[in-house]
Order: sequence, then C-alpha cells, then structure tokens
Amino acid sequence: MKRIVVVGASAAGLAAVETLRREGYDGTLTLVGEESHLPYDRPPLSKQVLAAEWEPDRVALRTPADLAGHDLDLRLGVAATGLDLAAQEVSLSDGAQVPYDGLIIATGVRPRRLPGEGAHVLRTLDDALTLRERLGPGRRLVVVGAGFLGAEAAAVAWRLGAKVTLLEPASVPLAHAVGEQVGQVLAQAHVDHGVNLRTGVSVAEVTDEGVRLGDGEEVEADEVLVAIGSLPNTAWLADSGLSVGDGVVCDEYCEAARNVFAAGDVARWYNPLFGMSMRIEHRTNAAEQGMAAARNLLNSQARKAFAPVPYFWSDQYDMKIQAHGYLRGHDEVAVVEGDLGERRFVAAYRTGDRLAGALAVGMPPKAIRGWRSAIAAGVTWQEAVHGATTV
Repeated sequence: MKRIVVVGASAAGLAAVETLRREGYDGTLTLVGEESHLPYDRPPLSKQVLAAEWEPDRVALRTPADLAGHDLDLRLGVAATGLDLAAQEVSLSDGAQVPYDGLIIATGVRPRRLPGEGAHVLRTLDDALTLRERLGPGRRLVVVGAGFLGAEAAAVAWRLGAKVTLLEPASVPLAHAVGEQVGQVLAQAHVDHGVNLRTGVSVAEVTDEGVRLGDGEEVEADEVLVAIGSLPNTAWLADSGLSVGDGVVCDEYCEAARNVFAAGDVARWYNPLFGMSMRIEHRTNAAEQGMAAARNLLNSQARKAFAPVPYFWSDQYDMKIQAHGYLRGHDEVAVVEGDLGERRFVAAYRTGDRLAGALAVGMPPKAIRGWRSAIAAGVTWQEAVHGATTV
C-alpha cells in the first residue's frame, strides 16, 4: 500500500494513524478531520471542561510536534462527503478527491436533536465551551435525556449552582442499559442533590422559553441541553455501496469492504466474544478498535478478530461508575458485593447462561477487575454469581 486515508481525527482515527506508523507503514498517510481542532479527548467535555476545571489545551491528545513526527497529510476543517469504492477515492467538502489503497472510517457520531431552535448539544469542544459560558448560580438549565451524558452534565451544572431540571421519557433512567434497580439508585442521586428529575415525560420541541412537553406543558429554562443519544456519521457513505445500518457494518476484523475498515463510534462489527454485532460509543473502545483496524489493514494474511470486553466509566456527583462487558439486553442482574442503598456496590449481568457484564458504583477499580477477566473467559452465570443476591 502506498496511500492510506483515515477519515475522522478523534480518538479512533488518531490511534489508527499512530499504529500504522508504529507498525512500519511508511507511505502517504492522510488524516481527515471535520473539526479544525487537533485530535482531542471527548469524555472530559461533560465533566472537567464543562465545569471550567480544564481549559481546551488540556484535552488535546497530542501536540502539533507529536503529529508532525508522523509525517501526516493532515486535513482539518474539512468533511468527507462521498466514497467511491471502485475508484478508491474519498471526496472532501473542499472539492478534493483523495485516492487510497487502504481506508479506515472513524467518523464517529452526531447528536440527535429535537424540533425547535436554540438548544445546546454536547459533542464537540466548542459545544462544551459554549454551554459552560451560559451556566452559573441561579441559571435554569433543562437537560433532556438522563443517560450518562445528560446525567454528567446535570451533575456539573448543579455543582456550578444552576437550577437543573432533568427530563427522561423512561420510568427509570438507563434501565435499558443497567437495569431498573441500578437505574433507580442513579436516579436517587439526582434527587438527593436537588435536581428536579422528572421521568415518564416526553419532550415535543424546544421553544424560546424552554421546552414543550408532549402533553403541552411548558417547562421554562434559560438554557436547554438535548442529550437524547446519537446517530453514526454515515450520511456521506449513502451511495458508496457499503452496508450501513446503525453504523458501518463490519466483520470481526473490522473490515467493511476490501481494504476498507471502520473503527470507533461509527463501526458496527461482529464481536465473537459475545457472538453478536455491536456498536460501542465509549472512549476506550475507540482507541482499541482504531489500533485493531490499522493492524488488520496492514496484515491481511495475519488478521486478528477484534473481540474486546467493552469498558466505560462515568462520574456523577460523588459517584464513580465503571462497567465492563455488554449490559444491554441483559436477562438478570445480581448484586455481588456491597449495597445498593449505600451507592457502593458491584452488580453482575446475565445474558442467556453466561456472565455478560459487571458494573461498579463507588468502588475501587480492583473491585471489578476480576469480573472483567471472568467475562473475557466466558464463564457461566452460575459459576460467576453463586450465592449472590438477584435484584
């Protein structure tokens, strides 16, 4: 290969280009990024950056000198607009056509939005900086969506002295991911800190005064943050011939077509460890998958399946939340250590007859490390949680 193009200049794309160089690739290497910023870390946006504890330079993943050392054809501030598989070219928003012998797609996701104007989203560094300028003591913030992103932002806004209303359509936040009982624990943390958590409500639109609920009720706010999930950035691939369905569809090697791979939030790949197709929107997975895609692109005769145990974390108020595995679609939850009421516990998750995941709240990292090993080993549910309390 003489020319490799990586589209997406965030964690997955950066990991891919660094791995390519580390593995000995010395051809032309183009890194395309829609934002004008150098690659930066996203998890701090809803925490340290929003809280004004970190300034923008602290989230940079690499310095300009670091990137210069990789001899990149770096194209920032331009978006990919099309892909021609037959011609092996990527079209860019500035009119350029970039040829490739190998391609890694790492274009991430974009926030879902609601009808109406004026609401904030929280995906980019600029998003975080804009919202933090509007927060402070007495400011009224409505957060639509009590998932991890919305919950983190609500916790930061509360700490900054804002009056926070958190709206969630489900009866319990995050029940689909962590289970109803664990979701209730996380919900109670908001209530205990004075956040106005309202569940079982739908939001119809954003208005000049705040938001309008599905039943017509108006909820007033100075600022509105919409955190209702995201969509993979695949619109530019609509006419490419790639299989696109809730992400770029890939095999277990992260390959979507010959010499075309995907990594990070945009990739939907088959994870043989769990025997299913999944798309993971977590920072650790993005970096690991970027490295795996790069290695498999270079080493076509010695490819390795990408079969990780997904990992994510969240900081909310005084709670540290950590999870390993794939919790969605679980059949059963059991508390294996600690106590739900004290918000210090480890919960294990069953899917079928095997241990599929584990989540810890308020526990040291070592409390959950062994569970990660058990998930990776494919142990049965009975072996993993014998004697634990099912909730």
